[in-house]
Amino acid sequence: MNAPNAPRNILVRKASGEEESFEPEKLLQSLRSAGADDAMANEILADIEKWLTNGTPTRKIYARALSLLGHRTKSAAGRYRIKDALMELGNSGRPFEIFVGEIFKAKGYEVETGIVVQGKSITHEMDVIATGHGRQHLVECKYSQMQGNHVSIQVPLYVHSRINDIVALRQTLNEYRNLRFTGWIATNTRFSTDSIQYSSDYSLELLSWDYPRGESLRNIIERDRIFPVTILSALNPKEKVSLIARDIVTCGQLAANRGVLKDMGISGKKETILLDELGMIETGR
Repeated sequence: MNAPNAPRNILVRKASGEEESFEPEKLLQSLRSAGADDAMANEILADIEKWLTNGTPTRKIYARALSLLGHRTKSAAGRYRIKDALMELGNSGRPFEIFVGEIFKAKGYEVETGIVVQGKSITHEMDVIATGHGRQHLVECKYSQMQGNHVSIQVPLYVHSRINDIVALRQTLNEYRNLRFTGWIATNTRFSTDSIQYSSDYSLELLSWDYPRGESLRNIIERDRIFPVTILSALNPKEKVSLIARDIVTCGQLAANRGVLKDMGISGKKETILLDELGMIETGR
């Protein structure tokens, strides 16, 4: 179903301060991806179009859509707020490193996180190393809790040199002789234009909230159903922190380690509510 007729001249303000035209189809797509059917998505869009004025921050549009969705279905509302949920993983970068590791595990890779490795010249700490399918991916993670942040050109510059130093040694060692190496940078925010250009020229793979097109972090999360535990409304903030401290950062990890709930004192009715929500999020109901 197509989007209803929408105002074509409405400008909205992004977190960066830039203005752009309101795109109703983009909002519809995000609602559908969260699990809203066409009727529900179009009903929410119609409400927002009536309310929308020039200069409305995209953040307010998102908040209104989330509120309207939450009144209709909690599981869809949880999936809709994935970007916020990623920013709730904590102040350190480690939970995001584990999250990125889970993405590679879902693709059949063996994963190590937060390890120190020797390069030809010096040692380096690598956030994620994923090995399998004849490849080894060396991943630097950049995590931010600030909307509108961009990974600047300095990051691919230094990551490129670090990856080269590690690969220069590993290519001489028998245990790695059948592997092809790929350097990555993963972020929950966005990359600057210079970062994208440099990485393209020097064969660094990038993964961000909206890049690359069709295979972005958002695309992967929605397609492969790798959701952060912070989307679960049945958990309070203290319980989410407790799970993250145990390196359980995805709903899939929690589903596979349900025994941890009793260790945390979660049982009875609350456990049932949580497991029901977990099941709805995992299956997309």
